[in-house]
Amino acid sequence: MKLISPEFIHNIAPQLDLLNTLGGGVAQPQMRVDQREKGIILRVAVPTMLPENFHVVLNNQRLTVYGVYRNSPDDPMAAPVFVQTLDLPLNLDLTRIDAVHEGQELQVRIPFKNPNDQQREINIRHS
Repeated sequence: MKLISPEFIHNIAPQLDLLNTLGGGVAQPQMRVDQREKGIILRVAVPTMLPENFHVVLNNQRLTVYGVYRNSPDDPMAAPVFVQTLDLPLNLDLTRIDAVHEGQELQVRIPFKNPNDQQREINIRHS
C-alpha cells in the first residue's frame, strides 16, 4: 500500500521549491558544461521547473540562466528559484547561441568561432 502517490509528489514538488526559496533557501540546479568539437553545451536541470520558467540572458560575455516559479503561466507574480551566471570565453560565437529544453533539462548550445576568422596576417604598408 502506497501512502503517497507519484502524482502527488509531482504536484507538490514545485510548491516545496517555492516555499524553500521564499524561506531563504535556493533550488540548486544541476549544471554541467560539456565541451564538444564544435562548441560547448551548458546543461541545466531542475526537475520541478516547467520549460517556460527558464530564462537565458546574454549581456556582452556574461551569460545568465535563471528560473522563476509562477503559480500559473499568466500569473504576474514570480519568485526566483535559481540564478547562475557564467563569464564566457572569447573563442565562442555568441551570435549563434541556441537554447532548447529537452526532457528535464535546458541545453544552451554555443559554437566556437571559426579560428580562421579570428587570426589573419596584417599587410604592412611602406610609405
